[in-house]
Amino acid sequence: MQDKLPPAIFIMGPTAAGKTDLALELAKRHPLEIISVDSALVYKGMDIGTAKPSAEILKQFPHHLVDILEPTETYSAGRFRDDALSLMADITSRGKVPLLVGGTMLYFNALQKGMSKLPSADPTVRAKLDAEAAEFGLAYLHQRLAEVDPVAAARIHVNDPQRLQRALEVYELTGKSLTELTAAQGETLPYKVSKIIVAPFDRAVLHQRIAKRYTEMVDNGFLNEVQKLYQRGDCHPGLPSIRAVGYRQAWAYLSGELDMETFVDKAIVATRQMAKRQITWLRSQDDGVWFDSGQSLPVEEVNHYLKGQVTQLQNNA
Repeated sequence: MQDKLPPAIFIMGPTAAGKTDLALELAKRHPLEIISVDSALVYKGMDIGTAKPSAEILKQFPHHLVDILEPTETYSAGRFRDDALSLMADITSRGKVPLLVGGTMLYFNALQKGMSKLPSADPTVRAKLDAEAAEFGLAYLHQRLAEVDPVAAARIHVNDPQRLQRALEVYELTGKSLTELTAAQGETLPYKVSKIIVAPFDRAVLHQRIAKRYTEMVDNGFLNEVQKLYQRGDCHPGLPSIRAVGYRQAWAYLSGELDMETFVDKAIVATRQMAKRQITWLRSQDDGVWFDSGQSLPVEEVNHYLKGQVTQLQNNA
């Protein structure tokens, strides 16, 4: 049955691994169309801190699901799955191969496994949890979560109020843990997927890239970008857009909570921690094929690996 499914390609990897550059090289050679799998690239006006491709590149190689929302809006894994499936079907119908590129592993997971049926947000429960967080602190909520859902507590950071409260909300509304409910898979992905995992195999190289890229972002006007968001009046630290790694530390600097050196250090550390979580999830992808991007971009190796199935699609078109 797998052989009868249309092909799709995933390029996954930690931040600063070279995913976008690799995708562009492949798109030059094959009938591919890029879909972004990135929870920050969806936002308009957030370009430097997200390493968004330039306007020229986006014109030459359009990326779906980039610049589709204002920073005040929210975007969920469920909405991403719906959008991605619709785009993939359209791309396939036009004789091309969907190429999904990014580092938001939650989105990749939702796309592959489907979405379990979770309860909608409840304002009363949310207000109660907000009050508890304000009175007792996030560590208290995290401890509560550890008692009812230790798996989710191990995955969710103590300083991540949105996910902490959502996990507790689900438990209070259903009497079941988030882990238990999400174990029930939804519809699987109706594509034959080739998973390309690209990363520097030497962790030190990745750390160096992360530090270099962030300092270059600051040098290239990142703080001016965040300043514009800060001055809008409708953005605040509770928004998913502002909670993005790098942005929340810059926001803290602009609000006077951090000095420049501390802001940059904290942003680099947070980015490294995010990369570690990304790599941990990627290691669970038993059907993924790893390529080392430490010394150079593995364009020819990946191209050789993919050439057979892309050629097959062209022959069948």
